[in-house]
Amino acid sequence: MSTDTTASVSTHILDTSIGRPAEGVAITLAARSGFDAQWITLGGSATDADGRCKDLPALPEGTTHVRLGFETEAYFFNKKQAEAQQDAPRVRDSGAFFPEVTITFAVTPGEHYHVPLLLNPFGYSVYRGS
Repeated sequence: MSTDTTASVSTHILDTSIGRPAEGVAITLAARSGFDAQWITLGGSATDADGRCKDLPALPEGTTHVRLGFETEAYFFNKKQAEAQQDAPRVRDSGAFFPEVTITFAVTPGEHYHVPLLLNPFGYSVYRGS
């Protein structure tokens, strides 16, 4: 929950190659207070069976930029989602062309930012959700 002095962040992942939530994807959260400030890793979590990450750490007061890191290679390797696709060739041993996805975005105090990741072995997209 955000206050007037902090922003808040949530995310979820949909594996578009199978049309289902991506369970067990490790996510890290980092923040900084200004474009020239150092990134501070705040912690991490993993997506649940619904593809949601409900326990990301709170952002510190003064945060202006947020970075979400998604460990996609381990997801595709461990879950073997890419191998189940008969029409998509395997790329590397993991089946993931993008071994990780990093999304960086600006935040404003008092706002909530929901950032969904639409993922498949050969591409991804993100957007500001609600």
